[in-house]
Amino acid sequence: MARGIFSIAQTCPRCKGGGKILEKPCKSCQGEGRRNRGSKIKLRIPPGVDTGSRLRSSGNGEAGFRGGPSGDLYVMLHVQDHEIFQRDGDDLLCNVPVSFVQAALGAEIEVPTLDGQAVIKIPAGTQPDTVFRVKSRGVKNLQGYGHGDLRVRVQVEVPTRLNAEQKQKLAEFAALCDGQEAPLSQGFFEKAKKFFK
Repeated sequence: MARGIFSIAQTCPRCKGGGKILEKPCKSCQGEGRRNRGSKIKLRIPPGVDTGSRLRSSGNGEAGFRGGPSGDLYVMLHVQDHEIFQRDGDDLLCNVPVSFVQAALGAEIEVPTLDGQAVIKIPAGTQPDTVFRVKSRGVKNLQGYGHGDLRVRVQVEVPTRLNAEQKQKLAEFAALCDGQEAPLSQGFFEKAKKFFK
């Protein structure tokens, strides 16, 4: 197209760049050479993907115009929450309950991982919400830089149903400790006394 001193090139509106005009186009495709049709494909999901990751499948997108090459299909992933693990980048967080006795005396406990069980050592006197790190037992890095870690947060369970003998033993234990069984509480209440003075 010529407009004054300017020349503009654009796609022909009649043939739409095909170079041919169809006098009697097909009713099903209207001369485009393609029809809407759904299909199913299999995609390999690589380890380490997270919500928002995008996978590309070459040639599985929309069909090309009049026999042209097909486009690509992009699949956006949404990863479901897990009932045991929470994800933090390549690291996994897992809350593991331990008994009052295990936290006080120390123990070895089994914790779940993505590929089986692992054993961690709980030292004597472990406090609630202490986090233990298990190296390289997290999620595989998507770029191939190894694995993240598994972070195990200990949740100490306080017994709720004690019989008479158990209550008596705990009372004896408290009497033997003479208030020294809870150093964190002592420190807190000493600070509180100073604050109110």
